[in-house]
Amino acid sequence: MVVSIDENLKEALKILKGPREKEYGNKKENHDNIAKLWSAYLNINLTAHDVALMMLLLKVARTKSPNPTRDTYIDMVGYSAIAGEVV
Repeated sequence: MVVSIDENLKEALKILKGPREKEYGNKKENHDNIAKLWSAYLNINLTAHDVALMMLLLKVARTKSPNPTRDTYIDMVGYSAIAGEVV
């Protein structure tokens, strides 16, 4: 099944502006909180931007699985957009 770029972008935007923000709250605050926890665990200083990029890399790693899903690619678009917003 071929999905257009426009459809993938619309789906990512719908997720970012809809249920995810309602479920998890403000993207910047959420990624800042994750950064603080990861920083404490790793004993290094991470930022919200680092978190978004690392989540993007997690999704890139999932593309190496035998059957990556469309959601993986949509999430990659989303994390890239978050990285650009919180930088």
